[in-house]
Amino acid sequence: MNTAGIEASVLVTDLDNTLWDWLAIWHASFSALINVLTREGGLDRERLLAEAHEVHRRHGTSEYTRLLDELPSFAGLGEKRDTSGLREAAITASQKAREQSLSLYPSVEETLASIHEAGTLIVAYTESMAWVTSQRIRKLGLDGVIDFLYSSPDHDFPQDAPPDSMRRHPDDYYELKSTEHRHVQRGITKPNAQVLLQIMKDVEARSSATVYVGDSLMKDIGMAQDAGVYDVLAVYGEAQRSEEYELLRRVTHWPDRDVEREKEIMRSQERTPTFRVESFSELTGLFDFTPHKTE
Repeated sequence: MNTAGIEASVLVTDLDNTLWDWLAIWHASFSALINVLTREGGLDRERLLAEAHEVHRRHGTSEYTRLLDELPSFAGLGEKRDTSGLREAAITASQKAREQSLSLYPSVEETLASIHEAGTLIVAYTESMAWVTSQRIRKLGLDGVIDFLYSSPDHDFPQDAPPDSMRRHPDDYYELKSTEHRHVQRGITKPNAQVLLQIMKDVEARSSATVYVGDSLMKDIGMAQDAGVYDVLAVYGEAQRSEEYELLRRVTHWPDRDVEREKEIMRSQERTPTFRVESFSELTGLFDFTPHKTE
């Protein structure tokens, strides 16, 4: 299908598993933490996974910053011996694995730059929470390339451990300088076409000139189709059938109904994407990206 004539002035993109391999980042970081606790702490892996599942659900994220401190098994171990060394080793291993895994997919940087230079408005919408998302955008050089970021607010922190206590630099070091960061309502998750429609209203995007790209048939393609915009499946980011994704399912914050719904859609192919791309760069062959003009 020749689609070179389709003009698009707004690109809305998912982030995790679309611009970068979030599953690889999460799996490396989480596994490193669990491996240290089992290998050096002698804790039971299956019990740790069950406890992590509960903590993640309680806070509504699978990237809860203080996961280690809320694992009952680790707390129980601390009642028997000094666990300060184990804690430091686990956190260090997790952070190192996360940093080593952080990178953009091939062609993402160049393609976003060319779309941005064309004057097209680039909007990112993610379920991931504010702080970790803004940090990834900043570290990967996308601050200012992405015009607007919409994300969930951060999760709650214990009163005795606010975010400031974990930061080594001044607050402005962590803030996006050019990308405008806005929050969706806490607890809102994909797929929710009304949220996407509100985002489009905020940035004055027309559905007939808006492209949405994401990796999930249920959360991204379904939402984009329900909102009436051009939908593109990032095939390269699909990970729902991998072993790493099975571990995520076991400890995720997602409700059971969403996990089962996703599996059902994957089996039945209930949602059929309008477009598929094997590389992010293929977007420029599908659409003619043009300047975004508001009235």
